[in-house]
Amino acid sequence: MKHTKHIESSGITRRQFLVTSSAAGAALILPGSLLAIPVSMPDSEGYLLVDLKKCQGCGTCMMACALAHSGEASYSLSRIQIQQDSFANWPDDVFMAICRQCEDAPCVSVCPVRPVRANKPNPDWGYARMIDQNLCIGCKQCLTRCPFTPSRIQWDALQQKSQKCDLCANTPYLDEQGGPGGVQVCARVCPVNAITFTTEMPEQGAPSSYNTNLRDSAWLKLGMTTK
Repeated sequence: MKHTKHIESSGITRRQFLVTSSAAGAALILPGSLLAIPVSMPDSEGYLLVDLKKCQGCGTCMMACALAHSGEASYSLSRIQIQQDSFANWPDDVFMAICRQCEDAPCVSVCPVRPVRANKPNPDWGYARMIDQNLCIGCKQCLTRCPFTPSRIQWDALQQKSQKCDLCANTPYLDEQGGPGGVQVCARVCPVNAITFTTEMPEQGAPSSYNTNLRDSAWLKLGMTTK
C-alpha cells in the first residue's frame, strides 16, 4: 500500500503503472477488467447543447428524461442533472450537466464487460455513448472515470447500475423514435427552448463549447440580453 501511494504521488496513477509494466506479468496478476484499454469508436451522430443564460432551472427536462427512460417521475433517475446555487447571481446560479458524447469517451474504454462492453457505441443508435443496463455489472468504473464534474454518468439506485444520456435512443416509455435521428425529449419539453440538438461535434476540450446562444428577439422583450 505504501508503494502504491508513492507511485501516485509521483504523478503516475496505479493504472498507468500497471499498463506500462510488463503486459504479460500484469495479466498473470490482475484480471483484464482492471486495465483500461483504448477503444476505437466512430463519432456520435448527435450532441446536445444548452443555453445556460436561458435555462430557468425548472427541472422539466429532468422529469421528462426519467419518464421516457424508466417510466418513473424521479429527478434522481434523470440522465440530465441541474445544479442551482441560491447564493450566485444570474447567469451563474444555474448549471446543467449534459453528457458531451465525447470523441474519445473514457467511460467506454474503462468498461470491463468484454468483449461486448456495456457501453459500446451502437450503429443502430447513432453511435451515441450509452450504457446497456442488461450488460452493466454495476462496478461504477465508468461513473468515476468521467472527466467532468459532476459526472455525466448517474447511478441508478433502483437497478444498482450506471446510466447516462443516450440522446433518447433507448427510451421504452417514449411513443416515438428517439436517438440522433429522432426526438430528444429534454429539448422538446423545455418551456424556454434552452436545449437544442446538433449533428456537428462541438470543440473537444473546450469547457464552454457545449454552451450555445439560443436567445432571439423575443428574449429582448423580456428585458434580457441576447449576448
